[in-house]
Formats: sequence, structure tokens, C-alpha cells
Amino acid sequence: MNHPAQASILIVDDVPTNIQVLAEALRQQHRVKVATNGRDALAIARSQPQPDMILLDVMMPEMDGFEVCRQLKADPATRHIPVIFVTAKDDVADEEHGLMLGAVDYIAKPFHLPVVRARVRNHLALKLKADLLESLANIDSLTDIPNRRRFDEKLDHEWRRCQRSGLPLSLIMLDVDHFKAFNDHFGHGAGDICLVTVAATLSGNLSRPGDMVARYGGEEFAVILPETDAAGASQMAERMREALALQRMPQAPGAGYGIVTLSAGVASCVPAEEVGLADLIAAADSKLYEAKTLGRNRVCT
Repeated sequence: MNHPAQASILIVDDVPTNIQVLAEALRQQHRVKVATNGRDALAIARSQPQPDMILLDVMMPEMDGFEVCRQLKADPATRHIPVIFVTAKDDVADEEHGLMLGAVDYIAKPFHLPVVRARVRNHLALKLKADLLESLANIDSLTDIPNRRRFDEKLDHEWRRCQRSGLPLSLIMLDVDHFKAFNDHFGHGAGDICLVTVAATLSGNLSRPGDMVARYGGEEFAVILPETDAAGASQMAERMREALALQRMPQAPGAGYGIVTLSAGVASCVPAEEVGLADLIAAADSKLYEAKTLGRNRVCT
């Protein structure tokens, strides 16, 4: 998330004058986006860059604020965005309902602008701290790249997104060849340095912001390539394999090719109802095993 002083606020209200009042009150400290209906609000919340907070009216035609909040909290891509209801519905039951849906606060109209600004500032500060903790929980402490937890979240998100768009999703599973021999010969400290070098090499070969390299576990890494077909993923895997070979890290005597190498398995599909996410992972794993059995230091797709 951005620093609170530069945060993006989405104001959702079907009454333009309400939007104008809130926007003028917040624009000096924050970037403001607006929507006059629930459908547009959801689209903006799911776009990049996402808003850091949403001020949401309850009483809107077609889709009310409660339904907008429910959909936001049901979507893994938007559930982390804090929602504050700003509404004329001041009944205690309505407030309870809004908070139960996942809103962080509930401000009844007519509101006082200094109070609105203060609550926005406080909730943004809380979100900044939560984002920092979340970031730490998603990063592998050794290699400083996304960990298995973040990989699972990202792959699930991209699977759903590509399922909606009908575009392919590719997965590369990579394994450092003869890593046990490397560790046994050079020691675990050198083994850690090796893994850090591998992670940096793989990350350095990513070409798009939406692609991601993660440490899958031990000496195994995974690459998520949204909107990429099998041919494109194979080229990426081959480029990564060659890039690590160019590092010329010495391998343990008698192991492999004399330098540290990678084996890679590539799988790709257009996500659909009849194909499961587990099938994509299993297919990439199967091709990685094939690359190992065929002599290592190769890519199988």
C-alpha cells in the first residue's frame, strides 16, 4: 500500500454532491477516485493500481453498498481493501450488518469532515502496518523472493482470472540439479549462497510485472506466467536454465556437468471447469521429473 499521505481513496455514492463534498475534503492529502454505482466500484477495485480504501454509500440503485461490500470481501483480489460505510442509514442493525460484512467502520450522515478525515487517516495507518506484516509473511527469508504461501495465493488468483478471460496460464517448476551433492561437498553456507544466486537469476529473467518466481520448497522453485502459452513458457524456462549455467557456479566433483544446473518442467492450459488447478501443478511436476530422468539440465514441456 502507498504511504497514507499518498493513498488512493475510492468514493462510491450515487449522489454527485456527496461525492464532491468528500472528494474536496480528502483530495489535498490523498488521490481520489469516484464511482456512482456498485458495478463501476467493483471494476475500479479490481483494476490496477487498486484503491487503498473505499468510502461506500449503502443506499444505491441496482446494487446497494452492502452487496458491493459482500462481493469485495468474497474476492481474494479485493478482500484486503478496507471499506468504510458513509451512509444515512444510521440504524444499529444496519451498522451491525455492515460491520459483519467486513467493513472496518461505519459513518452516519450527516457526517463531520474532520471526523471523516481522522477515521480515514487512522484506518490507512492500520492498513499500512497490516500490509507490512503480510509482506513479511509472504517472503522467503533466505532468498528474498515470494514463498510457498504467496505462490499458492498468486496461482489461485491467476487461475481464476485466466478462467474468466479464457487466456492461458503457464507454470514452470524448476529444481537445482544434484543440490544434495553440492551441500555435502561445499557446506550448507555455500548451499544458501547457491539458492540465493538461483533466486536472483530466475527473478532477473522475468519480463512482465504479472509474472512471479517463488521458492516452492528446498531447492525447488516455481514460476507463474499468466496469459502465456506453452511455447512462451518453454522459452522462458530455457532462458532461465541458460542464465544459471552462465553463472558457472562449480558443482561437486563427479556430480552433473561440473557447474550448477537446473531442470525444469513446464505445463500450460486455459483454465476451465473440467481442468483443476491441481492438474496444472501435477503436470508441471511430471515434466520436471521427466527432465530429471532424461539426464537433468534440460526443459521438458
